[in-house]
Amino acid sequence: MLNMSMGVGEHIVRAAIVYICLFLLIRFIGKKHVGELSPFDLVVLLILSETVQNSMIGQDSSLVGGLISAATLLILAQAMSFLTWRSKRAERFIDGTPKILVRHGRQRRDTMRQEQISISELMEAMRREGISNLADVRAALLENDGTISIIKRKADSTA
Repeated sequence: MLNMSMGVGEHIVRAAIVYICLFLLIRFIGKKHVGELSPFDLVVLLILSETVQNSMIGQDSSLVGGLISAATLLILAQAMSFLTWRSKRAERFIDGTPKILVRHGRQRRDTMRQEQISISELMEAMRREGISNLADVRAALLENDGTISIIKRKADSTA
């Protein structure tokens, strides 16, 4: 239970490599998929964690080895959080930037296609804000967490 079959350094390096690779893969799939997990996405995420487990711990099933790997992942997560807090450039790379889906009542179809946002998803976000017409939207943004924020146009004061 306490005897490790590989060294502490190897546990740390394996966990770090898995963390970085998963980060890059998840970052690559886009904001929508990270922010809004469907049942299918949840199953994939659970299977993914099982899949990479062996690459982190190898043949070592000791308690100490598992704790070292877990500690490494938590330390890396904390380091990423600190890095994004300290550096705007790192924050943009790690977290990304919000994407404009609608500007002044006009869809940005290229951005919506790139981010795989359907018109029905956009309309759903608009309805949550009490908007039924695209012309009433000043801007719609796909936030870094996968949610869609809607900014209403100001009402005309010509009456």
